[in-house]
Parts: sequence; structure tokens; C-alpha cells
Amino acid sequence: QVIKCKAAVMWEANKPFSIEEVEVAPPKAHEVRMKVVATGICRSDDHVVTGGLVMPFPIILGHEAAGIVESVGQGVTSIKPGDKVIPLFVPQCGECNSCLSTKSNLCSKNDIGSRAGLMPDGTTRFTCKGKAIHHFLGTSTFTEYTVVHESAVAKIDSAAPLEKVCLIGCGFSTGYGAAVQTAKVEPGSTCAIFGLGGVGLSVVMGCKAAGAARIIAVDINSDKFAKAKELGATDCVNPKDFKKPIHEVLMEMTGHGVDYSFEVIGRTETMAAALACCQYNYGVSVIVGVPPAAQKITFDPMLLFTGRTWKGSVFGGWKSKDSVPKLVADYMKKKFVLDPLITHTLPFTKINEGFDLLRTGK
Repeated sequence: QVIKCKAAVMWEANKPFSIEEVEVAPPKAHEVRMKVVATGICRSDDHVVTGGLVMPFPIILGHEAAGIVESVGQGVTSIKPGDKVIPLFVPQCGECNSCLSTKSNLCSKNDIGSRAGLMPDGTTRFTCKGKAIHHFLGTSTFTEYTVVHESAVAKIDSAAPLEKVCLIGCGFSTGYGAAVQTAKVEPGSTCAIFGLGGVGLSVVMGCKAAGAARIIAVDINSDKFAKAKELGATDCVNPKDFKKPIHEVLMEMTGHGVDYSFEVIGRTETMAAALACCQYNYGVSVIVGVPPAAQKITFDPMLLFTGRTWKGSVFGGWKSKDSVPKLVADYMKKKFVLDPLITHTLPFTKINEGFDLLRTGK
């Protein structure tokens, strides 16, 4: 059965979302159709709007959500209608070399690299006004119903509040995991976090959970500092308050640089500053923000020659299908909080206002 429902369609770049009636096709073999109950707004969605992340249009964006399974395609055994689920923008097929390795989590079936905007079989499940609409990262959650591949959805605790745990679909897991999984922050260490949006604040929480002694939060918007402190930041620094480059400020504050730094913005200048501010021999710097399209980075190779480690982290290094249900269980056991990351709750039709709030740093 085709479902007709509302979706926020992005017809072209740099235009507002358009609330349209779309047709959502039934799930094919090994696919799941779900009702989206709650979805978060993430800067990565906005990067597509502005052209920083190049995807084909028209497209239904959104990749951080939670919902309820409506129907399943042939061969789906792990999930049934009525189950509460979180869609996974990093799938876990269980068969590729990334899935089989204990060192990696970026399943080769992901659509982050290819950016085809299609289901794994190369087709789409969305139509609007007779036109095929592209999927986003295999999830597309800015719609009342979506179709995802079985490898890109995790069944979660039926008691979990969907309007909160939807953040485990991207923002929280990405930031928290960058600290505890990718960097493996150690007790007593010093950390610097560049960018205090939802993901940056989740890195702060991860550093605190890992036992970091000093957590330096860096942002050009000082309005973000109160919440960063509430979640564990020990120092807050606004680069605009200094004449000298921010990495020099951090070097002076710590005496030798930080043990771990995290770039959670997606700007090449801050990536370079985050690398430069960590200890010259054993410092580790992690890129968490999505790098802008067609931009290159230039840096002094001596920064790495002396021993620093520079690494990236997608979805916090978690193997998605295995880890998301466990993270939801940890939330239910109150091992971490999600409420402080939720600033506004809006009806779906006000999605453009939501993006305005994101863009103005509110």
C-alpha cells in the first residue's frame, strides 16, 4: 500500500523547505517502512541546503529520528510492525570489511561517500507531484513516513521516549562517542572542544564521563557557555576576546597543549587550530564536524611529525545497529542526560523556523 503523507521537500539549494504531500512506496525486500514520531535538526542537514554537503535535489533531508515500524518487506526478521526504532545514517550490514573489523564502524553500504541519494537497490521510495524524490543518507526523516533498509534501523526499548532518544540517532552519539570511543579520553586528561552546538555539548558530556580533569569549551557565541558548564566544561573561551590565534591561547592556558581536541563545527580554520592546540608529541585531535565541500586544508607537516594524531570520527565510532539499542538502554538507566540538548520543540510544519533557530545559534 502506498502511503500519502506530509514531508518537507527541498526542491533546490538555498531555498526554504516546502511542506508537500508525498507518496511513500511500500518497503521492498529487506526494507522497513516507519512512522517518524520525532526528528532532530542537525547542521549536516543545513550543509545540504547551503551546498556545503553536495547531494542531488529534490531531496527529503533529516537523519536524526525515532519512530514506530509501520510495515516490513520480505525477508525482514529482526523487526516487526509496532516496534520502536531509530534509523541509522551509518548502516551496519555485518558483512563488509568495516563491519567485520573491530577497529571500524563506517559500513561500506553507507551513502555518505557516494551521495547517490537512493536506496541500496538504486531506486527511491518517495514521489511528489509525479517526480522522484531523493533519500538522504538512507534515512530521510523530515517526513511523516520513511523507508529504510533493514541494515539501517535499530530496534530500541519500547518504553523509550521517542522525542528524546531521537538524538541518539546522530547528535548525542556522534559527540559522546567521539570522546569515549574515537579519542578514548583518559581520566585526568585535558580536552578542548571547538563548537558548542548539540554535538559539541555531547563531546563535553563524553569527556566528563571519561573522567577528564579539564574541559575547555571554545565558541564565538558566549551564550553557549552556561550550558557547556552545566554539562561539565571547566573553562569557556571565546576566540573573539583575544588578539592572538586561539591555539596559542590554549597552549598558554595549559602550558603544553591539550591531550585531546575536538573540532565540532566543520570549518578548515578550526580544524587546523584544533590540531595545533594539542600536545606536540602525544596530543590527539578529532574531526567531528562535516568538512565543507571542495575545500582543502594546508598545515605545517611538522605538527604531525612530532607525534600528534589527527583522526576523524563518523557517528562517534559506534557500530550503529549494535550500539544504538545499548545507548538507549544507558539513557533509560540515567547514565547520561539528553534534556539539556533540546532547546525547542516545534510542530513539523514549522521546520523552517527550526532551521532559523539553528542558523542564529539559538
